[in-house]
Amino acid sequence: MHLTQLNHECLLHLFSFLDKDSRKCLSLTCRRLRQVFLDPKLWTLLCFSSLRQLRRDNFVLGPSLRCLNISWHSSRVQVCNIEDWLKSSFQRDICRSHESLVSTFLSHVCCTCPNLLSLTLSGCGHVTDQDLVPVLQSCRKLRLLHLENCSRVTDGSLEGAARHVSLQRVTVDFCRNVTQAGLQAVRERRPEIQLSAVRSAEMIPDRKPEALAPIRSALQKVLLFS
Repeated sequence: MHLTQLNHECLLHLFSFLDKDSRKCLSLTCRRLRQVFLDPKLWTLLCFSSLRQLRRDNFVLGPSLRCLNISWHSSRVQVCNIEDWLKSSFQRDICRSHESLVSTFLSHVCCTCPNLLSLTLSGCGHVTDQDLVPVLQSCRKLRLLHLENCSRVTDGSLEGAARHVSLQRVTVDFCRNVTQAGLQAVRERRPEIQLSAVRSAEMIPDRKPEALAPIRSALQKVLLFS
């Protein structure tokens, strides 16, 4: 029997064992397999291990997506986590090539994936509250939100999580701009949420250059009169 003689459901089942690239390659062989590739029911889980993978056209975003995982473990994550005003021109150039990738991707998720149940973002140093809050507002069935080493996430995302009616578990590990007050607000408003925040409220938050001016001035005076 030829592969294309199988019915649509059987082909979907076979495709489910393949990775994104293999599915894409098969879809280029004929129109029938292309239809299987484009079926949203095939894409209930999406995992990305680098930001470059978000640029590829080897996946489909749709209402069947239940779990989304973007985990970037790279030395470049350290560069992304540096405060913008402290970055060198070389470091800014590194970030410029990918800084909007996750934000743009999440905006598409808001429009196409209303049934998302689980969202994991790790090492996404350019993601902000402005990216996450719309996802929380659009994906009303979301049950798990896992954020790790997302340096620009603040208490604003925690406020959005506290307003979400379906969330059961929220993790904000190593997110340095999350405060103890923000965590406590979630615990008071939604005590039923399982909340984890490893090291987040204990890390040194970002500071704007003007906030450091009085410290510099004081140090200069000490050095001047010592």
